[in-house]
Amino acid sequence: MKKLTTILAFLSFMCAPILATAQDVKIGVIYPLTGSSAQIGKDAVAAINTALDIINNKHDIPGMPLAKNEGLDGLNGAKVTIVVGDHAGKPDIGVGETEKMLSQDGVHAMYGAYFSSVVAAASTVTERAGIPFVNGDSASPKLTSRGLKYFFRVGPHDGMFTQLMFEFIQDFNKKNNANLNTLGIIHEDTLWGSDSGSTQKKMANEQGYNVLEKISYKASTTTLTSEVQILKAKDPDVLLPSQYTSDAFLFLNTAKELDYNPKLLIAQNAGYVDPTFISTMGKNAEGVISRSPFNTDLAETIPMIGVVNEIFKKHSGGRDLSDVPARAFTGFMALAIAINNAGSTDPEKIREALTNLDIPGDALIVPYRGIKFGPDGQNEAVRGVLMQVQNGKYCTVYPYELAACDLVYPMPTWDQK
Repeated sequence: MKKLTTILAFLSFMCAPILATAQDVKIGVIYPLTGSSAQIGKDAVAAINTALDIINNKHDIPGMPLAKNEGLDGLNGAKVTIVVGDHAGKPDIGVGETEKMLSQDGVHAMYGAYFSSVVAAASTVTERAGIPFVNGDSASPKLTSRGLKYFFRVGPHDGMFTQLMFEFIQDFNKKNNANLNTLGIIHEDTLWGSDSGSTQKKMANEQGYNVLEKISYKASTTTLTSEVQILKAKDPDVLLPSQYTSDAFLFLNTAKELDYNPKLLIAQNAGYVDPTFISTMGKNAEGVISRSPFNTDLAETIPMIGVVNEIFKKHSGGRDLSDVPARAFTGFMALAIAINNAGSTDPEKIREALTNLDIPGDALIVPYRGIKFGPDGQNEAVRGVLMQVQNGKYCTVYPYELAACDLVYPMPTWDQK
């Protein structure tokens, strides 16, 4: 009888549901960790490690989901781990890293990857495999217009950001009785740059702005002399550049050399918010405006920014949060919340949880109105800000109700910097 009882107990144990353990949730993460955008990638990974710290340990952060307990409650306290890969800004490498993580590392979802061209390529791999791919920081509008079932973007795309720029120009004209009407557009020729430039031109035409010049150039070029000369000759009221890090540095240095002084420069993020932008360009960065979904001066209205920033500094070697890591953190937290809601690492259940996700704005460190995905996988509750470099720091200048500083207009000329 004792033997039978032992056998029944063993069978009961073997047939019982297997509880999630610390190794049960594994997410693949790809970012540029080498190349001209390496610091952005490193800061993004630091932001994800900040999210892991909050998820896997107890933290007192009022309003922050998954902070108060260790691990994911929906999976019996399971911890979240990541596998990190470097795509170096190259789509083929991103595809290779993604294939490896799916076939060898056994990840349950993918996250990344800053470069829109890499995201576009890598997410086709996950789509075929039926694995969710969540993105927090890539802005090509085409990413969420491909009809993919397993792709979700948490942050705004360039169409949303460009609309913010035009709303600003319109409000600026009304507030100052001004007539900013002519635009110059310059962009590099990868998927992101091309989409950004095309979106800006289309929206400008629709809203009655006059595009004097739209310039496309080869990404990572070694010279922008002729492009700057053209823009200087046309002298548009507002310049709209879409450039990654090395190109942004090259453009501004060339503009200084040729004494080209835009009255307003409103950048499509990227190189103009690279963590090394202000430290590298110094006074030459003064007056530059960039769209962004985040700035640290929003901490006055979003208190949890300060708390999360202190944790981030532990993982970033003392660096403060900036635009891309804030978006990377927000997107990764959204994925973790969805997995927790799913109560499973089954990819289909995670996908379903993402489609039903509804996170309120007051649970985020960015000024989005929340996170709720539309049928195309795009978060429909996003909102951005414009920030200007003033006295060596980014300062929010628009929307006016979130502004920490008054806009400096026109931006300082080179002989004033």
